[in-house]
Amino acid sequence: MPKYLIAFNDEWVPLHTADQLRSKSEASRALLEEMTSAGVFLFAEGGIDASTAVCSVVSENGEPVFTDGPFVETKEHLGGFTAIDVPDDEAARYWAGRLAVALDWPQEVHRFPSDMTEIVERHASDS
Repeated sequence: MPKYLIAFNDEWVPLHTADQLRSKSEASRALLEEMTSAGVFLFAEGGIDASTAVCSVVSENGEPVFTDGPFVETKEHLGGFTAIDVPDDEAARYWAGRLAVALDWPQEVHRFPSDMTEIVERHASDS
């Protein structure tokens, strides 16, 4: 079965009170339990934003070079994600829709490639 990433960017989420965030957490936790019962849940995590960045790493002359910054200049920061294992795009859309409703903020769905051949073919067709 294909694996999918359902994710949201931090800037898509409006400011919330502590009570609102606790309520969203309870709603999403209940949905993740439902995903687990359905056998589709792989992993989820949230609360990620620009402040949670640990370091940046690049390759220079075949060696990793770590820095505390500057980080990539962007307004978009991953806010959280859920990884699921479902039979098709429609099932992934179903669960993403449920998350969007439970959290009341947008979600984005990505299908992980099935293997390296798919990645190579997709990039070859883009060039």
